Amino acid sequence: MSDVQDFNTIPFGPLAIIALPGCEELARKIDNYLVTWRKERDSEHKNTIAFSGYMKDSFLVDIDFPRFGTGEGKAVIHQSVRGCDMFIVCDMFNHGVTYKMYGQQIPMSPDEHFANLKRAISAIGGKARRITIIMPMLYEGRQHKRSSRESLDCADALIDLCNNMGVDNIITFDAHDPRVQNAIPLSGFENVQPAYQMVKALINNVSDLKIDKEHLTVISPDEGGMGRCIYYSTVLGIDLGMFYKRRDYSVVIDGRNPIIAHEFLGENLKGRDAIVVDDMISSGDSMIEVARKLKELGAKRIFVCCAFGLFCNGLDSFDNAYEARIIDRVFTTNLVYRTPELLEREWYTEVDLSKYISLMIDTLNHDTSVSKLLDPSERIRNLLKARGYR
Repeated sequence: MSDVQDFNTIPFGPLAIIALPGCEELARKIDNYLVTWRKERDSEHKNTIAFSGYMKDSFLVDIDFPRFGTGEGKAVIHQSVRGCDMFIVCDMFNHGVTYKMYGQQIPMSPDEHFANLKRAISAIGGKARRITIIMPMLYEGRQHKRSSRESLDCADALIDLCNNMGVDNIITFDAHDPRVQNAIPLSGFENVQPAYQMVKALINNVSDLKIDKEHLTVISPDEGGMGRCIYYSTVLGIDLGMFYKRRDYSVVIDGRNPIIAHEFLGENLKGRDAIVVDDMISSGDSMIEVARKLKELGAKRIFVCCAFGLFCNGLDSFDNAYEARIIDRVFTTNLVYRTPELLEREWYTEVDLSKYISLMIDTLNHDTSVSKLLDPSERIRNLLKARGYR
């Protein structure tokens, strides 16, 4: 796909991008792509009033999020955003951002990032023509259903944003359960899969990777992730295996039932490489247990592909797994915060999604369908063909 696309529509409104605290690096990359493409794009209408503000040195909005000594905050926009097609880029899980409260440095929690998002929308004050939120990892996405007397945080958040605060569209990546969009049936909700970028990163970083049924298998670490793994299996033309988690439902530890064992369903793995695909790495304990089981079943090399690498319990367990040759490489995107220590690890590879998001923003700003961007199967097939796999 060409970087500089031709559009037959005028922009929905002047493009503007707000980067919430912790998303500045990703937003700058997105901005650089858009500035470059729009300067290179040919159009006889670029100097007409309909294209006013189409080319800028930057589309990033000048916004601050100051804090009072008590920890209370606010958002302040230092420029006009009237009539803009506004895109807000946020990372609800960036614990690397801190603020001062009563003289102490406090790391921001997801709840505080969500409060900043609402502050930004409030500061816009209804002046933007349309608001689209790009929230790669969905806030409270794991609290998407009710199994007892408990809160429905994800649905509540979506209703608050779309029904109460006037948000038009939400773009998220690899949602834990995309059915949560049923809470906002009249608003736009796009659940994007980073499959193409993951496959491309695998091919670029594993030179001797053989993509066929005899040498490679895709593995789902649990039954909940079968959907995304079926997609990988189909588009790559390789076999599929699955683990299911046998839990002790009589006990609750840290809010969940402990896993007793991982049971495998699938073909013989002896001598094959395995790609373990999941939406996130939280503590990583479950992922390492799956990798250990795969090794016991005879898997040759194990590559982990997850949209979000949170590593809540640190990196030591993955360091040990790498040293023991249980895991060969871990791929996660740059859509959430990565610690400096993670970026230095030999076993880690970052998958950059900034160009992809830029293409989506550019397309949406022209009020054009993003269906081709959301379905990467053709791009994956073309990539495999170009690299000699088909």
